[in-house]
Amino acid sequence: MTIAPQSPTEVAPSDLVTVSVDGIEVRVPKGMLVIRVAELMGIEIPRFCDHPLLDPVAACRACLIEIEGQAKPQPACAIAVTDGMIVRTQRTSLMADAAQEGVMEFLLLNHPLDCPVCDKGGECPLQNQAMTTGRPTSRFEEEKRTFEKPINVSAQILLDRERCVSCARCTRFADQIAGDPMLELLERGAAQQVGIAPDQPFDSYFSGNTIQICPVGALTSSLYRFRARPFDLVSTPTTCEHCASGCSLRTDVRRGVITRRLAWDDPEVNEEWNCDKGRFAFVYTHEGRIASPLVRENGELRPASWPEALDVAARGLAAARGRAGVLTGGRLTREDAYAYAKFARVAMGTGDIDFRSRVASDEEAQFLASSVAGMPLGPTYADLDSAPVVLLVGLEPEDESPIIFLRLRRAAQKKGVRIVSLSPVRTRGIDKMDAQWWACQPGGEAIALRHILGGEKAADTLAALRQPGAVILVGERMAGVPGALSAAAELASSTGARLGWVPRRAGERGALDAGALAGLLPGGRPADDPRAREEVAAVWGVEPSSLPPGGRDGQSLMDAIVAGAQVDALLVAGVEVADHEGAEDLRRALDKVPFVVALTTHHNEVTDVADVVFPVAVVAEKAGSFTDWEGRNKPFSAAIHGAQSVADGRVLAMIADAMDVSFGSGEVVALRAELDRLGRWTGARVAAPTVAPSVPGVHGSVALATWRLLLDAGALQEGEPHLAATARPTEALMGADTARALGLAQASAVVISTDKGSIELPVRIADVVDGAVWVPMSSEGSRLLSIGARHGSAVRVTGRTA
Repeated sequence: MTIAPQSPTEVAPSDLVTVSVDGIEVRVPKGMLVIRVAELMGIEIPRFCDHPLLDPVAACRACLIEIEGQAKPQPACAIAVTDGMIVRTQRTSLMADAAQEGVMEFLLLNHPLDCPVCDKGGECPLQNQAMTTGRPTSRFEEEKRTFEKPINVSAQILLDRERCVSCARCTRFADQIAGDPMLELLERGAAQQVGIAPDQPFDSYFSGNTIQICPVGALTSSLYRFRARPFDLVSTPTTCEHCASGCSLRTDVRRGVITRRLAWDDPEVNEEWNCDKGRFAFVYTHEGRIASPLVRENGELRPASWPEALDVAARGLAAARGRAGVLTGGRLTREDAYAYAKFARVAMGTGDIDFRSRVASDEEAQFLASSVAGMPLGPTYADLDSAPVVLLVGLEPEDESPIIFLRLRRAAQKKGVRIVSLSPVRTRGIDKMDAQWWACQPGGEAIALRHILGGEKAADTLAALRQPGAVILVGERMAGVPGALSAAAELASSTGARLGWVPRRAGERGALDAGALAGLLPGGRPADDPRAREEVAAVWGVEPSSLPPGGRDGQSLMDAIVAGAQVDALLVAGVEVADHEGAEDLRRALDKVPFVVALTTHHNEVTDVADVVFPVAVVAEKAGSFTDWEGRNKPFSAAIHGAQSVADGRVLAMIADAMDVSFGSGEVVALRAELDRLGRWTGARVAAPTVAPSVPGVHGSVALATWRLLLDAGALQEGEPHLAATARPTEALMGADTARALGLAQASAVVISTDKGSIELPVRIADVVDGAVWVPMSSEGSRLLSIGARHGSAVRVTGRTA
């Protein structure tokens, strides 16, 4: 549990008070809760409802203590200290000790004897505190209260009501932290129980946190229930691989298989929380894995030994030296991304490399080189907490970076931070953050930012952005809006606001810093800068002249291949073809390239055409690090030991060795040491982009707004049906005026179409800017890239009635 009371040394002497606890006088900040003072002194007071990140409620009464001058025991979790207060805990007060014993006896009155089968057994505060503060025997022999068990409060969360002690931790978390007040304490007295409305399940992105903070076994998950006991598990601190929030996690493994993930205490990043995707989406780590190297023979892949596969890959890549490309995707660890960046230049003789397996642009590449790659830490989560204003541009935090959402929501509620969201849709997340919604056309974000710059709109926001500490956060989908990143960079430069880039995938910021992008060497070094080339060459043990020039990014490389350019080999890792904006171009390129090597964990469209396939380790099987959106490096150790799979860096080292190229061991320690030696680039940076905005839309069409939902059709979420069942519905959203203008006011479904295809979805009226329709980018039944549509595209919309 996070225990983070203010240290007296951080408070002015005039704000300190003197208080005595169990005969020991201490000076602490005025207004501190008694239970926090006891924690500072190392005195443990029992509690169930108390949690330092939730507002006090004094619901369980387990923390009763004696305060001199008070006739009755008082709850330590809800009483603030005053100057001269004298407190006696259960260690020195018979009143407090008797009160705590009585409360524990009362809590156990109806609590079932489920300990041998309860998931909380072995790590249960109720068990522990019943032993330390409870009576040795029970005086009650009456029949205990029973309920039907369990009931589903959502597809993922199960509730055993008779175990509940009505501490209200789960209901307060849902209301105060997540902003999803779907759990409530129902009834009163002996009938009191946690429940939901009949037609409103607890479908919150953060529902799993209620399981972790429940002090008894009342809330459990469908995925973990009855799977293991705490003493069966080997626990390892890890970092989440799903998004760029950078959550610290604890991964629990039983017999070589992940059984559970928990949020880990990291006050600077995710505090004690994480999203359900990070908590439950791990089944992919052990289902459907490729078990051995594969080599294509007579048109079919067949199992091969490692030496044979390495030899075939080495010969094919060596023959294509200087005429090859590398596509890595955004899921790799920082060290593995660096290994690909080095392998491309040293072993393959190419600068054609790109980690962006998504919508991307040349403008984005220049923006990343000028404003993000190799930059120092910041803006940070702490900066969000204290900013006078946070401007969100093309970013829906609840879906695209859940911890940013939680931190912004708390900053707005607790500290009054002003949040402004430039978006075509007023979402539930915007309302929960108490954010100001600035409606703009999809694809019109650049124009809206130019209006702010010119003082034509929101002069008060422009003034706020000029205040020290202001922050602008830009989402990755702005790569597809011409001029948006240019305008954001100019707005930040002219106002002094700190500019943050928030990608979706966990490995993107690390890959950028590692040099896995054409035109950039590790540390944000420009590939055409002589000094930068000398620094990198010195670490790699090669001549600067041997390093290839800048190179082509992923889309340029594919365009060249389709156009007939001589590209004889592709090295592909962590890429899902369907995620790529030019998916058809990528498919054609993969078909045309004579030799393809794939490093992957599961079969996909790339392995369908690959000549050599190497199985590689999933995140849980290797050590490494991810760099979060702040630029904070989050290292982690392997959670599963003894796995037969090998990390990408080691596979590349073995291929390089077979090519007779000096590469190094490829071990994570060696790769990390090279990155540390290189450090950040301190020389001249690439100039910021200056792309002019373009006017979105085509006459007679509707502008498309889209982004990926947190829970969608992503490959890393496969195999977990309970999590998938909590995903938000796949539906189109449209404003009422737009629906009427298109004659769709009575439509139950709409068909979204382009020249490349169409999709049909249920439609719902919502707060969407006029002339636009919102559709999820990559959910079941809604694969927009497959019909050539992206954020800002012009689409046709027709209706269907039930």
